[in-house]
Formats: sequence, C-alpha cells, structure tokens
Amino acid sequence: MNQDINVLALVKGSERYVFLYDDSSRAETLRILGRYASNPQLSFTWYDAAVLSQKIRRESQKPTAQPRFDMPLPTDMDEYC
Repeated sequence: MNQDINVLALVKGSERYVFLYDDSSRAETLRILGRYASNPQLSFTWYDAAVLSQKIRRESQKPTAQPRFDMPLPTDMDEYC
C-alpha cells in the first residue's frame, strides 16, 4: 500500500478547504465532501464536492510511481562483500 499523503485544496474567497488523506481514507474523504456540501453554514457547494470527488477518483486511478533508482541500502553491503 502506498503511504503517501494526498493533499486536496479549494480556495473560495477568504475561505480555505484543505483535505489531507491517504489511500485507506479515500472513501471517508468523499463522505466528508458530501457533509460539507450539505452544510448551509459553509460556502462549500455540491458543485465543489463533485469537482473535488472527481479529482480524488482520478488520482486513485493513476499508476503508482516507481522509484527512479534502485540504490543498495547499507544493510545490503554484506551481500557485496
């Protein structure tokens, strides 16, 4: 499992909505978007929730990045000596 933290942000005037989530909490983040959209005290709309939900889903479909280099660890040196 990927241990990266995803950051999703929305700026609406003076308000800032910032969501931090990992792969295991993606579904909960989608539910929170719906809760925010249904809260009349927030400027967060259903359109905002739809756009951010689409970004979350699109990000989850991207292939995971592979390391660019395969460097030996210090503990691997025993194998080479």
